Amino acid sequence: MNVLIVGLGSIASKHINAIRQIDKDARIYALRSNQKADIKEGVINLYSVEEAKSFPFDFAVISNPTSEHKKTIHTLLAFKCPLLIEKPVSDTVEMQGLISEIKQLGILTCIACNLRFLDSLRFVKEELSKNRKRINEVNVYCGSYLPEWRSNVDFRMSYSARRDLGGGVQFDLIHEIDYIYWLFGKPNHVTKTLRSASSLQIDAIDYANYCLAYDEFCVGITLNYYRRDYKRTLEILFDDQTWFVDLKKNVIFSNETIIFESSQQISDTYLEQMRYFCRLIQTNAKSSFNSVEDAVEALNIGI
Repeated sequence: MNVLIVGLGSIASKHINAIRQIDKDARIYALRSNQKADIKEGVINLYSVEEAKSFPFDFAVISNPTSEHKKTIHTLLAFKCPLLIEKPVSDTVEMQGLISEIKQLGILTCIACNLRFLDSLRFVKEELSKNRKRINEVNVYCGSYLPEWRSNVDFRMSYSARRDLGGGVQFDLIHEIDYIYWLFGKPNHVTKTLRSASSLQIDAIDYANYCLAYDEFCVGITLNYYRRDYKRTLEILFDDQTWFVDLKKNVIFSNETIIFESSQQISDTYLEQMRYFCRLIQTNAKSSFNSVEDAVEALNIGI
């Protein structure tokens, strides 16, 4: 297969690795912003949209800075190929015109929120769909240390730390908001606090706190960039028990007893995600379970 990549950073490498595990003979092309762009082994550089239009692509992956997503999606509509768009879909919810164009052209879109492919969260999704147990409260936490995210990179210069590039926990850590939207749907009401006042001293939002109100329960979500001991958890307080999901370990406890565990690592979810997207393409699917339209709903909660 032929695949076009826009944005050849660290996240693109994960997508490329997944593509090659599915098709070792895949031809990977990258649309680069200038002639001095680095050469990546096994990737063919293209330097203009016009040059790229001469190739037939099975799909395109958008993994450039968040602030460029909306413009890039619009540009790639001319290729009329399916689009896998790295989360978040954009740094703005003003997307209705673009959504209308996508629908009119019948282009398949999927926002890459790979935690939807984590075994423990899939277990939760399946069990909640089968057993309509009374939920009283849900708590979500994701905290990690931004300076350790990328080796040999000044974290203050990374897009994550820069508001102008679409950085901030409300974008980078939208996985948490996305999977809550996936599990429970659109909330009735949202209150939020977004701050940038930590010792990291960056201009992007480094702390976010949300309360999502549903008919019978509320979901509290806390996100931050400054926690040195990485923690990623989900708690669901049912009437008769509490589920504690440790996403890092891919294990679920119910009242301190393990009810589910998996050896899958979060890094493995990129392959599962790519397999899902390729199946959609092979079966000529018209939509995915996380289209641009769906992703705007989650984004509207976060920003």
